[in-house]
Amino acid sequence: MHVVKMRGVRFRGGYHDFEIIRGGLCVYPRLVAGDHETIDSGPPMTTGSEELDALLGGGLVPGTATLLTGPAGVGKTTASVQCMVAALERGERAAYFLFDERVPTLLTRSAALGMDLQPYMEKGQLQLRAIDPAEMSPGEFAASVRSAVEDDGARVVVIDSLNAYLQSMPNEQFLVLQMHEMLSYLGQKSVVSLLILGLHGVTGDIRSDVDLSYLSDTVVQLRYFEAHGEVRQAISVIKTRTARHERTIREFQIGSSGLQLGEPLKQFQGVLTGVPTFLGEAKILMASQESESFHA
Repeated sequence: MHVVKMRGVRFRGGYHDFEIIRGGLCVYPRLVAGDHETIDSGPPMTTGSEELDALLGGGLVPGTATLLTGPAGVGKTTASVQCMVAALERGERAAYFLFDERVPTLLTRSAALGMDLQPYMEKGQLQLRAIDPAEMSPGEFAASVRSAVEDDGARVVVIDSLNAYLQSMPNEQFLVLQMHEMLSYLGQKSVVSLLILGLHGVTGDIRSDVDLSYLSDTVVQLRYFEAHGEVRQAISVIKTRTARHERTIREFQIGSSGLQLGEPLKQFQGVLTGVPTFLGEAKILMASQESESFHA
C-alpha cells in the first residue's frame, strides 16, 4: 500500500504491507525508528561465559546489535541461545524469531546442551516463534518484533537467521533498508539484538550473499580450523563499537554444558587469508570431549 496524496494531513510515506484477514484489512505501517522514544542503555549484559564476556570487552551492551557469522554447524545458534538464556536467568524477557528450523528441533537441541527453554516459555518469559517467510511480509515481521518489545517487554531479540529472512523475500523492495530501520528501533529501545548470518563453505574463503556487517555494532566470527588431525572451532571478535574488545582467537567446544571457551591461541597464522592454520603444540588445545558434541 502506498499513499500518494492526502490533503491537510501529514501522512506516512513509502510502501506499507497489508493483508486481508477475517473482519477486514490489516495494515502494517512502515517502521520509522525516529518516531519512537530513545531509552538509555544500561550496563553490559553477561553472555553466561566469563571468557566470551572478556572477548567482547565486557559483555553485550543494551541497545546494540551483535552479528554472529560462520559456516553451517559451527555453533552460531548455540552461542545465541546461551546469551539469551543468561538474560532469562536474570529474569528478563526475550523473543526468538526462528526462520531456519522447527521449534521442537531447537527446544530438543537446546535442552541437550543444558539450556532448557521450555520452562521460560511456559512462564511467558520467552516468546519463541517460527517464521514462515512465504506467509509473512517484512512489514508484518517488523510489527511482530515491535509487539514483542512494546507489549511483552522483550529485552533480548534473536533473529535466526538473516539468510532466510533476506533470501526468502528477494522481490521485496528496500528489504535491507527495512532491516536497518528495525535495528535502529531496537537500539533506541535499549534491546540487545542477536543476528545470525550463515556463510557459504566450511573452510577457505567462506562468503555470504550479502554484507550486513555495517548494520551491526559487534561482529563475532566463528570458524573451523584444523590442528593435529582434528577439525576444531575458533571464535574471535572482528569489531565492536562500544568497547575495547579482546583481539585474540579462542578455541571453543560445544558439549552438554553449552559453549565452552579455551585460552587465547597465539599460534595461529593465515586467519585473514581465509585458511586459519594452527602451528602450536597439541597440549595448548582444549581436551577433546569423549561424549558426542552438539553443533548449531
